[in-house]
Amino acid sequence: MRNFFLLIFIACCFNPSAQTISQKISNAINIFLKDDQLKHAIVSLYVTDENGNKIFALNEQYGLAPASTQKIFTSIAALSLLGKDFSYKTEIGYNGNISNKILNGDLIIKGYGDPTFGSWRYSKTQPDSVLNFIIISIKNAGIEKINGNIILDDGAFSYQPTPGGYIWEDMGNYYGSGSWAINWRENQYDLIIKPGKNIGDTSTIIKTNPTLAVNDYSNFIITAEENSGDNTILYLPPYSTTAFAEGTIPKGVKDFTVSGAVAYAVDQFKAELDSSFKKNMIDLSATFITGASLERQHIKIPSAQQNIATYTSPTLDSIVYWFLQKSINLYGECLLKTIAYQKNGLGSTDVGVNEVKKFWQQNGVDSSSINVSDGSGLSPQNRVTTYALVNALLYAQKQNWFQSFYNALPVYNNMKLKSGTINSVRCFAGYHTAANGKKYVLGMMVNNYDADKGNITPKIFKVLDALK
Repeated sequence: MRNFFLLIFIACCFNPSAQTISQKISNAINIFLKDDQLKHAIVSLYVTDENGNKIFALNEQYGLAPASTQKIFTSIAALSLLGKDFSYKTEIGYNGNISNKILNGDLIIKGYGDPTFGSWRYSKTQPDSVLNFIIISIKNAGIEKINGNIILDDGAFSYQPTPGGYIWEDMGNYYGSGSWAINWRENQYDLIIKPGKNIGDTSTIIKTNPTLAVNDYSNFIITAEENSGDNTILYLPPYSTTAFAEGTIPKGVKDFTVSGAVAYAVDQFKAELDSSFKKNMIDLSATFITGASLERQHIKIPSAQQNIATYTSPTLDSIVYWFLQKSINLYGECLLKTIAYQKNGLGSTDVGVNEVKKFWQQNGVDSSSINVSDGSGLSPQNRVTTYALVNALLYAQKQNWFQSFYNALPVYNNMKLKSGTINSVRCFAGYHTAANGKKYVLGMMVNNYDADKGNITPKIFKVLDALK
């Protein structure tokens, strides 16, 4: 009998299913940490149950670069401070008077930072849909000719479009675009390039779509081997009229498309609006004037005396969906500036960062554990802790909009996780329900791993598999 109980004891000791979840994670993380790819890396992992009870912790109070997992802080703060039904508005109005179908005064279009304005992600925000809304609104107001200026008022946001932490190599590429009070087509353009016939040949720029308001685009992109992918960097600083590109594209294709960030979104919008006016026979003796041009002259932007129409964006819960699903950095920067605008009447990154940190401090997350300089996580200056990430996720669970937030999280490794990736940084944070029905909240960050030794993600997932 004694031998029987001894055998049962031994079987339990060697049965993985008899291990606690903490032991499973500990075993998995120990194997992970011995990997040569992590020789000079820092790893942080924090796991709780759905009630916030600690399951496992490793370096959970270390501030590390979070990459796009930082979007968790921004999106939750925005849903809380603005509300899931919040919509951006773009106002169309005028000053002066309308007589005999002639506006004797200025047409004024005032933006408040809508990041979906002209976006292809929704039917109502498509460029043609937005332009048609403006044209129909003007015609319904009885205007067929404008004797005055067309003022594009983007003064609700700071004219500094990019956070201070953005790096030079990112700012000209689509994912590093600036944010203004009037955004357009998500502030990006496509550069269509024809590769050379042979490796090392210079490529040829076919066109940009849409046509850019730049004077010169210098091309230093060369041709590389087939299937080598996109290895380009585009450079077009905010407000600049000169761009250049370098890097490589693969040979063996008719053309190759890479996406960049426009220098000033309002200029792009202005060009398409002007074309739309002409197509729809609205007579213009007017001059287009941007808010930035008036700001440079220290001239106050005129206010509309009469509103014609107000264009509204999709609701915030829908914006957050795309923000998290596709990790759109522009959306995060606009949300940050919008929070600032709602607080003090001017959307600036610095004020937005302070308001978000203040929000988290008031809701039990130490603001010093969220040391950030933007709303998207693109800046390599950002440092947060996995402890803060998990506590933010725990806070979200208690809110009436939680299901919208949960649905917005992508699925990785059969878990609801927000990912984050920048140079030698890979992070995940989110929720998981195990096969036995137990629910977990987790954050894992790996900084400074050896990227030359391959993809670290499958190794991270082996650690997280312990929660299944």
